[in-house]
Amino acid sequence: MARRIYLFDTTLRDGEQSPGFSMNIGEKLTMAKQLARLGVDIIEAGFPISSEGDFEAVRTIAREVRKPTIAGLARAVPGDIDRCWDAVKDASRPRIHTFIATSDIHILHKFKTTRKEILRRTVKAVKRAKGYCDDVEFSAEDAFRSDVDFLCQVVEAAIDAGATTINIPDTVGYAIPSEFGELIRKIRERVPNIDAAVLSVHCHNDLGLAVANSLAAVQNGAGQIEGSINGIGERAGNASLEEIIMAVKTRKALFQVSTGVKAEEIYKTSRLLSRITGIGVQPNKAIVGKNAFAHEAGIHQDGMLKDARTYEIMTPESVGLPQSHLVLGKHSGRHALQKRLQSLGLKLSKEQVNSAFERFKDLCDKKKEVFDEDLIAIVAQEIVTVPEIFRLEYLNTNSGSSTIPTATVILRRENETFQDSSTGDGPVDAAYRAIDKITGLPGKLAEYSITAVTSGKDALGEAKVKVRFGDWEVPAKAASTDIIEASVRAYLVAVNKMLAARPAEKGRKRTSPKAKPRGF
Repeated sequence: MARRIYLFDTTLRDGEQSPGFSMNIGEKLTMAKQLARLGVDIIEAGFPISSEGDFEAVRTIAREVRKPTIAGLARAVPGDIDRCWDAVKDASRPRIHTFIATSDIHILHKFKTTRKEILRRTVKAVKRAKGYCDDVEFSAEDAFRSDVDFLCQVVEAAIDAGATTINIPDTVGYAIPSEFGELIRKIRERVPNIDAAVLSVHCHNDLGLAVANSLAAVQNGAGQIEGSINGIGERAGNASLEEIIMAVKTRKALFQVSTGVKAEEIYKTSRLLSRITGIGVQPNKAIVGKNAFAHEAGIHQDGMLKDARTYEIMTPESVGLPQSHLVLGKHSGRHALQKRLQSLGLKLSKEQVNSAFERFKDLCDKKKEVFDEDLIAIVAQEIVTVPEIFRLEYLNTNSGSSTIPTATVILRRENETFQDSSTGDGPVDAAYRAIDKITGLPGKLAEYSITAVTSGKDALGEAKVKVRFGDWEVPAKAASTDIIEASVRAYLVAVNKMLAARPAEKGRKRTSPKAKPRGF
């Protein structure tokens, strides 16, 4: 049977101490309720002595969030412990979490005292907390950098004084997993009464090893893991609670432990924290990052389409996401594009897919990511089949507040290229006039509009036009990240539509030799 470990969430206490992550009482309560839905065992709701606002937040959460244990933090100081009890006493499961540093660097430089005095204060604080409630946690701040013999002495004394949970923090994130695991093993071996308390760990991420150190502790017998959602916290943050949850779940056979959480609430919890604080998650963040279940490389996408297990060790549904996301970008393959088009209800022939794939690749060179709206705009030209009598090969425009707008256009018709230039009221008008010269089919613009297909600076712009050729009015549209190019392509689609409808007039025959732009 898997050993049960407890999850202690400190998002609202240590997490909130991170610059920029401050929350008001209402926000803390909202977050605490979601943490309860996630199923964490203990919520450290705050540091009651630190401010009146923090006291009220802890007290409010203690009164309204009933299922988890609600803890408050207190230094090994009588006033802190009294204030902490006043804040948590209405909880269905109250806990007082008291702490004092045990490393010589803290004892000598912060407290300017002795190990003997630290031991005395530890016992006094735990006994005072025990006088208020049965559930008392003691933390030996900077435990990893403490002398092991003294640390074991303090832990034994704290348990004798009534502590039911003993927390071993790597306060400054200095530990390496093998070392931290060894420390937990030594404490379990050397402290005679250790079985009378739950052994907990609280790791910081200064070297990026908080989760790894926490998991090493689990392998060496730790029964409680402390962390925060999205890994927020002092300096580089705490151990990321969602990473720990999914690590022990995904590698259950290795760790042989279980938690009481509902993992499907992970993504929702992460996003709620981001909305409350206004600070998002880095895209490549494990479990909850935007790219955690996203695949762009063509080889990966092909494997995912055949069997998701080829590139995913957990399902997106297991953390509360509806499905994986195949990111369409320059590394994507034809297979992924075709599948996405089918999912959008766009049915194309093999030839149309090939043509759309070329346009897609061209767009990928201009955009980091191609969205569904971009695809719809791209393939619209493939679904509505228009004979490409003239094809745009080159476009160059020049305009400015004190410059006459000019445009140079090169069009290809079968194996011939034709070039012409013109001026106009603007770069688009100039380009249209140049096209008129080449095709011999002058048109008059009846309607014109530009719409952003997606958001962002690299958004695809869709140009829609209606061009009048005598008594004929031809609608057309085209898309590009360059709105002038989109406008020109849309006009050319209208020209090609008109030429296709008048097969006897497919543009005037050029007598000049093929022309090519300079710089080609």
